[in-house]
Amino acid sequence: MNPNISTLLYLLAAVCFIMALRGLSSPASARRGNLTGMIGMAIAIGTTLAQPGVASFELILIGAAIGGVIGTVIALKIQMTAMPQLVAGFHSLVGLAAVMVAGSALLNPAVFGVADGEGIRMVSRIEMSLGMVIGAITFTGSIVAFTKLQGLVGGAPLVFPGQHWFNLILGLLIVGLGVYFCIDQSHGIFWIMTALALLIGVLIIVPIGGADMPVVISMLNSYSGWAAAGIGFTLENNLLIVTGALVGSSGAILSCIMCRAMNRSFVSVILGGFGGEVGPAVETGDKAVKSGSADDAAFIMKNADSVIIVPGYGMAVAQAQHAVREMASVLEEEGVRVRYAIHPVAGRMPGHMNVLLAEADVPYEQVLELDEINNDFSSTDVAFVIGANDVCNPLAKTDKTSPIYGMPVFDVDKAKTSLIVKRSLGVGYAGIDNPQFYAENNMMLFGDAKKMVEEIVRAL
Repeated sequence: MNPNISTLLYLLAAVCFIMALRGLSSPASARRGNLTGMIGMAIAIGTTLAQPGVASFELILIGAAIGGVIGTVIALKIQMTAMPQLVAGFHSLVGLAAVMVAGSALLNPAVFGVADGEGIRMVSRIEMSLGMVIGAITFTGSIVAFTKLQGLVGGAPLVFPGQHWFNLILGLLIVGLGVYFCIDQSHGIFWIMTALALLIGVLIIVPIGGADMPVVISMLNSYSGWAAAGIGFTLENNLLIVTGALVGSSGAILSCIMCRAMNRSFVSVILGGFGGEVGPAVETGDKAVKSGSADDAAFIMKNADSVIIVPGYGMAVAQAQHAVREMASVLEEEGVRVRYAIHPVAGRMPGHMNVLLAEADVPYEQVLELDEINNDFSSTDVAFVIGANDVCNPLAKTDKTSPIYGMPVFDVDKAKTSLIVKRSLGVGYAGIDNPQFYAENNMMLFGDAKKMVEEIVRAL
């Protein structure tokens, strides 16, 4: 392919990726953004395969076919509740690819065009080291995140004395080995550095508690982008560099948003030094819990002027979004104003609740973020909380020993009445009790979220 045409097509693909990110910034344009990204990726792959020197087309097609079948099966079978761990799993593959490309370039520098008279070019040694380290951290960190989200290991933070100092020493050792490799080109040093990077990827994620998993997902998203950019430098592919930088920078911006939403330090997130605090459980003693039925909830909401629905991970697990949409429609027919309050970290990944509500055809204008709607709870008749816990826990505002202290939460406690749908009084993902369960203005609706909402619809 003519180099000028190749450059033009790569530029077109990069523009498609930028427009895809722009489209994904809003639920209304997300589908179009996704399609634009797919078109850009098709152009990028086609242009790359048309480059001179590309060989083994049979192997490439076989690999693409296998990957395509696996991707199709996953897309058809995956539930929205499992989307966070799927994203973590895909991040791990990007990190693994970066490690494998760097290792292949080390073993075959001439094939990758990174060799000179003295072995591997100095700039290529630096690129390989950075790409490999970021990729290795992304790989093992994503695997740990996957196991936590999938429930294969406990969501509680795993900490040990001197953990941060150990991580710091390990990080400095990796930097030192990287400098030595760039000078000496020792294969042994490179693989030792790889092993240490894989280890530190585990160590920066294991101390992170379940409540902070949305931040982890966005952080790993950024890491995977920078790992891809590192691959691009090694392969001398400008489009891969641009694409990786887009993913890395957008993931970093998302991490900043998540940090503000959870009152976390961005530096601590990057270093993995957050989420390890464990506060004492709330002493509930013999506090009375006021529970009600679907008929009670229907009566209260039917006679309300305004209702704010706060969805959470429990709604996703029960697949109750369609029932919630039906309940809202019935209430609106009765003249009740219904809106949805979405916390940035509701569910286990950013945007999780937005996708579920969009799937149920909830009007976009009714879906509001925390800073847009939180002041309205004090003038709202009913706050209907379905499957959420930590994002409406008042301890975040009052208890300095709580692991979620300082995290902005919904002021559900200020509503005239709160209705909380849960299977039990069990703790949320942060592992702490919620005093709102026992509040005077609260009624618990115990049961499966979907079944409870369907009963409320029938009662209405």
